[in-house]
Amino acid sequence: MTFYPNERIGLFIDGANLYSAARALDFDIDYRKLLEEFKKRGRLVRANYYTALLENDDYTPIRPLVDWLDYNGFSIVTKAAREYTDENGRRRIKGDMDVEIAVDVMEAAGYLDHIILFSGDGDFRKVVEAVQRRGVRVSVVSTLKSQPPMIADDLRRQADNFIELAELGRLVGRERRAREDFTPAAAAEDDDA
Repeated sequence: MTFYPNERIGLFIDGANLYSAARALDFDIDYRKLLEEFKKRGRLVRANYYTALLENDDYTPIRPLVDWLDYNGFSIVTKAAREYTDENGRRRIKGDMDVEIAVDVMEAAGYLDHIILFSGDGDFRKVVEAVQRRGVRVSVVSTLKSQPPMIADDLRRQADNFIELAELGRLVGRERRAREDFTPAAAAEDDDA
């Protein structure tokens, strides 16, 4: 990873995508370590975490994480998830945050030098290209080491840097717990990696 001490850095985390990638690699993200790691690498200006939440549930398993992140240096961007039943009768959640992430990344290109996008979703290739034309470097964090890989090839090629989540996990990960403490509502959404 190439970083410069005085560059202004912003983290844009697709919560469902990062959760799925880390789970495929069999570890959890320690968000406190994640924030500290990127504070060492430059001037961390922004750390956004994006997730969809089921609004009609009294309790959603991701709420404790969202609350913790909100009180510990992250800006939380949420929207209501939509629940539906698929063709096999299974309960599914739809809560795509791509538009919110893309708009925020475009706006941030005016005040950041380096954007770190935590997603492997190929839909972001065009926004990455657009902010690069404005002089902003973009690193993408995802993984090639899962089966199937969680990073779209065209997004990986477009990025200035690809950061393998398995390697970053050595710095910011912790072993998965025996039981699931939370499952992001949006983890069930259809991510096109």
